[in-house]
Amino acid sequence: MTTTQQPENKNQPNRTVPELVEYIQALTTEIQELYCLDEIPWVVGYSGGKDSTATLQLIWNAIAELPPEKKTKPIHVITTDTLVENPVVSVWVRHSLERMRVAAEEQGMPIQAHLLYPAIKDTFWVNLIGKGYPAPRNRMRWCTDRLKIKPTDSFIREVIQTNGEVILVLGTRKSESIKRSITMAKHREWRIRDHMNLNPNRPNSMIYLPIEDWITDEVWIYLNQLENPWGYSNKDLFTMYRGATADNECPLVVDTSTPSCGDSRFGCWVCTIVSKDKSMEAMIQNDEEKEWMQPLLDIRNELDIKDDRSKRDFRRIWGEVQLFERNVDGGTSIEPIHGPYTKYWREHWLRRVLTAQTQVRQTAPKNMGDITLITLEELSAIRRIWLEDKHEFDDSLPQIYEEVTGEVFKDPRPGADQSILGSDEWGVLEEICEGDGMHLELMARLLDTERQFKKKTRRVGIYESLEKCFDTSSRSPEKAIANAHLKRDLRQAALEGDVATIREKFKQLSLGDTAEKQESKPQTWANFKYAQKNPDDNPDQ
Repeated sequence: MTTTQQPENKNQPNRTVPELVEYIQALTTEIQELYCLDEIPWVVGYSGGKDSTATLQLIWNAIAELPPEKKTKPIHVITTDTLVENPVVSVWVRHSLERMRVAAEEQGMPIQAHLLYPAIKDTFWVNLIGKGYPAPRNRMRWCTDRLKIKPTDSFIREVIQTNGEVILVLGTRKSESIKRSITMAKHREWRIRDHMNLNPNRPNSMIYLPIEDWITDEVWIYLNQLENPWGYSNKDLFTMYRGATADNECPLVVDTSTPSCGDSRFGCWVCTIVSKDKSMEAMIQNDEEKEWMQPLLDIRNELDIKDDRSKRDFRRIWGEVQLFERNVDGGTSIEPIHGPYTKYWREHWLRRVLTAQTQVRQTAPKNMGDITLITLEELSAIRRIWLEDKHEFDDSLPQIYEEVTGEVFKDPRPGADQSILGSDEWGVLEEICEGDGMHLELMARLLDTERQFKKKTRRVGIYESLEKCFDTSSRSPEKAIANAHLKRDLRQAALEGDVATIREKFKQLSLGDTAEKQESKPQTWANFKYAQKNPDDNPDQ
């Protein structure tokens, strides 16, 4: 008798194929009873991978057997497109959702497919290229919440606000990984019935896990033996998996307890949480038709370097120098925490992405010919951040776009091309500052701050904003870091009650600031404008 192999969970008894069929029939009855039990709408997480496909197929087939008068409760199928998904999987999912909408209407199914996106301000490139966030790491995984959790959570909250409650149907399985099994075991304390838990992270919601005790072999047996009800090919899905390494799909992330794409098979092509993008590497290696993805893999590998501090600002994103202790060769080294990518590297990543987008549009198959790695809305948001938040009024984005693509950049944001300052003024400043990056930054911030307040009806807060420019940009990197060390030593001495050290450090701090102001006095425009006048000076001289 044929049995399904179960290498993933030795403690789970083997299920024969007839037993699996019987179990699926029982599960079908359970799904039907649960669906007809109340008016609470369902939200099914669909990523396009094997587990979510098997889960949705189970739900679809079970509900299809119900009489029309009982198919009244909506079933929302949601997929989150992070805009940096593996392109092959992204196209697969989009086409699947299109077929799903058509099939649901033809079959009279209460299924509604939704493709969700992160807000423009939360997308990967707006944060990395626009704000300069460094490539995600385990200690700074800024991407998962913005790209996956927020869009999903926003949709779920809307359903709850409309209907009062919601049932989330997920394709999570205990045998996917040890970490997943441990997480699911913790959630069992919230269990209210078979395969269903209360959602501890979202009030008025429950989580239904119909295939939680399935193993991979059972998933594939089910998918290969039963025809896909919305007319998509499960065999093509199996072929897509076979073209990559053995691992798990990217799950629908609904909260921080759900493992992100870092541990999954098909995830974001820019993911630097994992050491390698094994799925994309395998696709390129195993299929000549997928070699067009090589530029994407090159960008991902360039982002994923162990030490990228040379590419980042010595200050945090708000302009402050912060120190931390590192263990170096058995000793302690106190160093600054590096912040966002510098202007040069943000422009570099923009060129790399636009170049890759141009290349893949020329080399990808016809069904991938319109691939977009970075959207026009993202480019507009990046341009706004560079101009308004970072005061980089040279407005380099349209220039870079035209250089790489050969096309004129058309910004959809109203009034985006209206500015008093531009590349000509930036060039003059660069010439005046003679290669002094901090001097250039200070002048640019002061001029652009003045310009921004000039457009306002009230100029309340202008002096505070100008003062902030001096606080963040008036010192050289060496002096700013030395000043941060001095303040750190002063705080430490205060905690220890060391009065002598406090006096010495405070004296150094005061003298250092005075000397620095005197030294830089004839060099900056600000010292001329805000210089304190000596009452003994003769104004006529």
